[in-house]
Amino acid sequence: MFPEYDVIVVGAGHAGCEAAAAAANLGSKVLLVTMNMQTIAQMSCNPAMGGIAKGQIVREIDAMGGYSGIVTDLSMIQFRMLNLSKGPAMWSPRAQSDRMLFAATWRELLEKTPNVDFYQDMVKGLVVKDGRACGVVTGLGHEIKSKSVVLTNGTFLNGIIHIGEKQFGGGRVAEKAATGITEQLVELGFESDRLKTGTPPRIDGRSLDYSKMEEQKGDDEVVGFSFTDTKKPVEQRSCWITYTSQKVHDTLKTGFDRSPMYAGRIEGTGPRYCPSIEDKINRFAERERHQLFIEPEGWNTIEIYVNGFSTSLPEEVQYAALRLVPGFENVRVFRPGYAIEYDYFPPTQLNHTLETKIISNLFFAGQINGTTGYEEAACQGLMAGINAHQKAKELDPVILKRSDAYIGVLIDDLISKGTEEPYRMFTSRAEFRTILRQDNADLRLTELSYRLGLASQERMDKVISKKEGVEKIKDILKEISLEPAEADTFLAENNSAPLPQKQKAIQLLLRPNISLDGMMAGLPKIKQALTGFTEEVIEQADIQIKYNVYIEKERELVKRMNQLEDLLIPENFDYDRIVSLSAEAMQKFKRIKPRTLGQASRISGVNPSDVQILMVYMGR
Repeated sequence: MFPEYDVIVVGAGHAGCEAAAAAANLGSKVLLVTMNMQTIAQMSCNPAMGGIAKGQIVREIDAMGGYSGIVTDLSMIQFRMLNLSKGPAMWSPRAQSDRMLFAATWRELLEKTPNVDFYQDMVKGLVVKDGRACGVVTGLGHEIKSKSVVLTNGTFLNGIIHIGEKQFGGGRVAEKAATGITEQLVELGFESDRLKTGTPPRIDGRSLDYSKMEEQKGDDEVVGFSFTDTKKPVEQRSCWITYTSQKVHDTLKTGFDRSPMYAGRIEGTGPRYCPSIEDKINRFAERERHQLFIEPEGWNTIEIYVNGFSTSLPEEVQYAALRLVPGFENVRVFRPGYAIEYDYFPPTQLNHTLETKIISNLFFAGQINGTTGYEEAACQGLMAGINAHQKAKELDPVILKRSDAYIGVLIDDLISKGTEEPYRMFTSRAEFRTILRQDNADLRLTELSYRLGLASQERMDKVISKKEGVEKIKDILKEISLEPAEADTFLAENNSAPLPQKQKAIQLLLRPNISLDGMMAGLPKIKQALTGFTEEVIEQADIQIKYNVYIEKERELVKRMNQLEDLLIPENFDYDRIVSLSAEAMQKFKRIKPRTLGQASRISGVNPSDVQILMVYMGR
């Protein structure tokens, strides 16, 4: 009934979709197995993509030839560039999505991707022979063979849903949990644990009084996520902001005795950076109110997502508290918020390719690795799909370093440090964030993607043109000189000191209040010289010139770090013979088995002296 596949992907969430698309576009014959064909690429939680650090990840996925950026652009109802008051390293794109259109667009793109087959069934186990994954076994009893397997099970592994004192099995509300895989993997020697996440109530937008809320409009310019020329929305839908109050908090507290979190019915750790509303009012008792974002679920629906009100309290408590929120006095609830608890596998059991250390040709991606968020899942799926293809075809693995991409930071954090709570990406996790900006993801990653066969010739040509355009602008600004008479009025308007003498235009751009856009608007000589360049190229030139000193400093740090990354630790290195290692370093090295001295230095609990001792024993 089934042919043998190169890659089988289990699960069709954000990780599974990117994994299937990447492997198929590289030339592998792929089977995407999902328990429900109607929920491919479902946005289980908030209907949005991107945000702080997450937006950088989506742009990197796009530069690597993934689909998430394209799908987001085609389904967005609002776009905002966050952190514009800060430097470019902090700028982060975020889009509000049409939930149903997002999923439909993803499925359409997958169906148009050659080499992707679909099958609806539960995968209850793996086919493992001689320490190698070579297929899956489904709930209907089919054994399907493959050269590699990617598990992207999301929250479905032995998932339990909690609403107050009620609990029932499920991977999402109204969808059954997946069983069998955890038990088999534990038998094979894997370590598993439990995590928890949650979601807020969904409500009827017609029952809200928006006059009592603050309107949050989208940006005038919709930049989007994809470096391709995707179609962007002409109009946008507004989101709204309102706040909880002490009365809301007091009402929520009446249900704490029936809360699954406080009653001990939930074993798993929840996300620290996206806590439930009950967790917020408990941890931040001094705050009288918390912000709530009222987010439409799409263009043509009345359903609203209450961002910031994630909860698993009893339904009647949720309802009573919501009615005390300004604008929610007559609220009608479509479905209550709930918590979900599920199995995950601590990611220190993986290599940087996301292949497991115990079973070869088996890859994990997404929430099975302890992450939270669509973007974090999608980028893991992309890299797991690429490496599953590479392994199936006996090609070299593809690994992004911490200095290459936020994706590299995320994977290295997981592999080297592990996680005991749902991992979320932040700009602060990246030590080279001046280099890893959202605006230059194409310049950083397209060439690699093109060499692999994911990025098209058109994409590569566009990157080459962008690079050439930036260099031309730099050369032009180095040539143009500005006299005080022609620049001082412009400088005064921008609160900048007058020119003491004639100066090159490129020097003027280094001033804090001066931008290339501003120079083009206020200095006719500059506008005339730069006519014909796109806004994207002008912005890139502006950033590279203005922040050149900081960028070069980071590049020097990257060189130093790469010296440690180039020092490989033998795969079967005997740590027991190093008696001078600290007990914690010994334990961590033996468990994680770092591949390089750089990775060893980033393991939690490992001191610089441990790394130096290790270097000595390696003959360095």
